[in-house]
Amino acid sequence: MQRLLAYAVLSAAALTRGGAYELPPLGYEYDGLEPSIDKATMTIHHDKHHATYVANINKAFEGTEQPRLEELQKTAIQRGPAFRNSGGGVYNHDLFWLEMAPAGKRGSPSAKLQAAIDESFGSLNDLKTKFGAAGFARFGSGW
Repeated sequence: MQRLLAYAVLSAAALTRGGAYELPPLGYEYDGLEPSIDKATMTIHHDKHHATYVANINKAFEGTEQPRLEELQKTAIQRGPAFRNSGGGVYNHDLFWLEMAPAGKRGSPSAKLQAAIDESFGSLNDLKTKFGAAGFARFGSGW
């Protein structure tokens, strides 16, 4: 739990401060999501894939002041592919790691969110099924 809290604090700081972007530590052990996601996949995805986005966005901003990550998202498309792809990759992965948790550490949707899910999809399980099907049908989604 302490690692997850530390990660949340570091990620929030990355979103709100300027300066070079950093690869935040994973908020749980690399094998913490097994059997859903194995340790090797998590290690490669965090230490290589996400780290590459961080390195590339820092390179794209080399010699200039870097905006806060959420500010970059407002202009990333206009700035070009290096900013859109790498900046978006950093932002998405920072969120990606925060949204997952090991078994026993997961929460439930708030009452308001659960009501919206039920209204839109029928149930949380129906949302998961439809989300998976949409991801599977989208090229490059990793599904």
